[in-house]
Amino acid sequence: MMTVKDIKDFNAAQTLDCGQAFRWKEQTDGSFKGIAYGKVVTIKAEGSDLIIDGTDESDFEAIWKKYLDLECDYGQIRKSLEAIHPILKEAAAFAPGIRILNQEPWEALCSFIISQNNNIPRIKGIVERLCRSFGEQIDEDCFTFPSAERIAALEPEELAPIRAGFRARYIIDGAKKVAGGEIDLEAIRRMEINDARYELMKITGVGIKVADCTLLYGLHRLDCFPLDVWMKRAMAVLFPEMKPEDFGEYGGIAQQYIFHYSRMHPELFV
Repeated sequence: MMTVKDIKDFNAAQTLDCGQAFRWKEQTDGSFKGIAYGKVVTIKAEGSDLIIDGTDESDFEAIWKKYLDLECDYGQIRKSLEAIHPILKEAAAFAPGIRILNQEPWEALCSFIISQNNNIPRIKGIVERLCRSFGEQIDEDCFTFPSAERIAALEPEELAPIRAGFRARYIIDGAKKVAGGEIDLEAIRRMEINDARYELMKITGVGIKVADCTLLYGLHRLDCFPLDVWMKRAMAVLFPEMKPEDFGEYGGIAQQYIFHYSRMHPELFV
């Protein structure tokens, strides 16, 4: 167990249950149990302290500090974003504890392929069944996310038990292209944003929205501003005079503030 003292601008629920990752479950005590990079932990905030059960200092330094983006100064970023627009200032103040996770790139890509025309509970269910069916068991109820190589060896009909529907062939096409080296996710991390999108969109079924989610949540491209149905509505109602690129180098963080604010204030869109 690790206790990390004096963590600012981090809220476990706002970060782990806001639609950017799908393998975290809230526990009865308000903590969140999840798995990333093959490790299972439970995360809970107590005041300004962050308690991570299931890790030690070595794993915290190697995995969780980066995964939770704890070295990034979100307070300063929020100040720069608040200056852009008064509604963005309100959205950032509503959920100042959101951080953008550094997820494993293949997991993020596969998860957002699954997310197409889907809601969060159903996405979580498909991801869970994928891991239980094809991942490796870690403890009695936790399984690793299956590698691209593991999924690439399957046929679409073998994914029938996870109930992904039309997305099954997209998942396998993505796995084959990643496992075979046609899609180099680490190279994409360093590309100009439009080139990065183009590379990801070589995968059958991957459009701009899935590509942008992969770039933001899996490759930590903080300048990427995914537009799903919620965000298109939010932009039209709250920021009709603005475009995604107007939010600058931290547009992805702005997007997450706006997304969460919009979901929590449906009355704005009646």
